[in-house]
Amino acid sequence: MAHPTENPHIVVHAPALDGSRRVTSGDETLGIATHVDDVAEILRLADLYVTDVEDSELIEWQGGGPEDWPGLSEHHEGA
Repeated sequence: MAHPTENPHIVVHAPALDGSRRVTSGDETLGIATHVDDVAEILRLADLYVTDVEDSELIEWQGGGPEDWPGLSEHHEGA
């Protein structure tokens, strides 16, 4: 059996039609992100503290990297 607290494998899935991205650890959905900052917050709430979500080896970005949020970039202008 895997030990998720040692080296969790986090997946940020490809953008959905609305641009949001599902964040999972194993078969568990941790949350839905609409911005890279959401990914960090979702992981924090799951007690998975990743200091640099954009460049962490623990996170697999599918269907685009941390800068790919089609249709949702206007949500965090000026942030």
